[in-house]
Amino acid sequence: MENITKNKENANAIILNDNDNILVALDNMNAGQYLKQFNLTIDAPILSGQKIAKVDISANSPIYKYGTIIGFADSNIIKGQVLTNSNVVFKEFIREHDYCAKYQPTRFVNESSERSFMGFKRKDGRVGTRNFIAVVSTVNCSATVVHEIASYFSQEKLKKYTNVDGVAAFSHSTGCGMELSGEPMNLLHRTLGGYISHPNVASSLVVGLGCERCQVGGLFESQGILESNKLRTLVMQENGGTTATIKAGIKCIEEMLEEANKIERVETPLSSLIVGLQCGGSDAFSSLSANPALGKAVDILVAHGGTAILSETPEIYGVENSLTARAVNNKVAEKLMNKVNWWKDVYSVGRDVQINGTVSPGNQKGGLANILEKSLGSAMKGGTTGLMEVYNYAEKVDQKGFVFMDTPGFDPVSATGQIAGGANLVAFTTGRGSCFGAKPTPSIKLATNSNLYERMNEDMDINCGLVIDGKKNIDEMGKEIFEEFISFASGKKTKSEVLNLGRHEFAPWQIGITG
Repeated sequence: MENITKNKENANAIILNDNDNILVALDNMNAGQYLKQFNLTIDAPILSGQKIAKVDISANSPIYKYGTIIGFADSNIIKGQVLTNSNVVFKEFIREHDYCAKYQPTRFVNESSERSFMGFKRKDGRVGTRNFIAVVSTVNCSATVVHEIASYFSQEKLKKYTNVDGVAAFSHSTGCGMELSGEPMNLLHRTLGGYISHPNVASSLVVGLGCERCQVGGLFESQGILESNKLRTLVMQENGGTTATIKAGIKCIEEMLEEANKIERVETPLSSLIVGLQCGGSDAFSSLSANPALGKAVDILVAHGGTAILSETPEIYGVENSLTARAVNNKVAEKLMNKVNWWKDVYSVGRDVQINGTVSPGNQKGGLANILEKSLGSAMKGGTTGLMEVYNYAEKVDQKGFVFMDTPGFDPVSATGQIAGGANLVAFTTGRGSCFGAKPTPSIKLATNSNLYERMNEDMDINCGLVIDGKKNIDEMGKEIFEEFISFASGKKTKSEVLNLGRHEFAPWQIGITG
């Protein structure tokens, strides 16, 4: 990739790789504009981030971005022609896999250079970046009760509990009318268990209705957790109904608050940090600024012994071979391919989903032609270090370094799985402007362009558009993101936390049938 910082003053477009047959526009331009550096004239108006044919491209020939195929020409395309999702065709093609070929052992920083953050250390050795009390429903039937209990504890009521970040309710739309055994229930158990015992949670109250399929007892048994003074339960049918359960729940939380407030932040190694990597509302600048910069930050984090979780399996489709090449061993590479193939087999055939090619309207408006181009940028969030493990949805992440978790591409569902797996920080890149929070884990928003950052400053934490503006390079941006990891992990509030987002974004992946 050419240095945008160096070339911004001299060009309206950029070549990302010497093997590319396209350019990417850095500015809005009119039809007929001549680009002297590339000796071509644009045939139509173009928006920043969109693609221009660098040379003539014959029909059915591959189109390359970052040296990677992102689609095929639907007809003969002439030099200077603007490319969109209407003339870039998505179709399957063979990708060569060379398992583990690019794996390199991580070069860890010297002990004298190790960084730390201020976190809440738990008895099991894990470390929280926040200190919440969770109120969790086993079934949708107890959703109102858990929200009423949590809403009682307003900022005013929590004012004296300076070490407590809040009381958060986690309700969902399932828990009954589903398969009683098998992966659908196992997945729900893992997700609920991951939040109940999350490192960002000091204490939990679990509320059930009583007759649901996802029983409190079955949940606790499957997750190996026991009731205690920090983990209480209430069953509505045994407790006298809605009002009585709300009152009892409030009393439980009041008793938990004093103990939770005694926990203070302590200095802890950066190896305790687990960052979930998300992108949503992507645009063509995602692969030029925020995603590769986040990848640089991930490489630094991994070098300090930390962990980063890449997810959204449909959004690595087309570049999965770049990840299998980084796998620590063949077993990990095969696990990743099994996940990708499951999505292709189950969700792509005859269904209008993005793994079948078409990305969302927002992605299209942002200049992305198809899922291949989106995946190219999405995978960049994972940096360059070895792929150490592949996890099922909401499975506890216990391997350090760069890992992958199988999740859908839908952001709330994907982030819920990562958090259930132990992510105590989320880094979320966006080019269109996703407004997202994820209690009990802070979500850092990284804007891909300065226009978005300025227009939605209330929601955006970091402006990666400085790369597009030529004011910072990718390395500098990555270092800034890494430093912000430490600041936010140590207690600095993200924009989504200031807005109190994350109250309704808990969304376990629903698989199987509802009967």
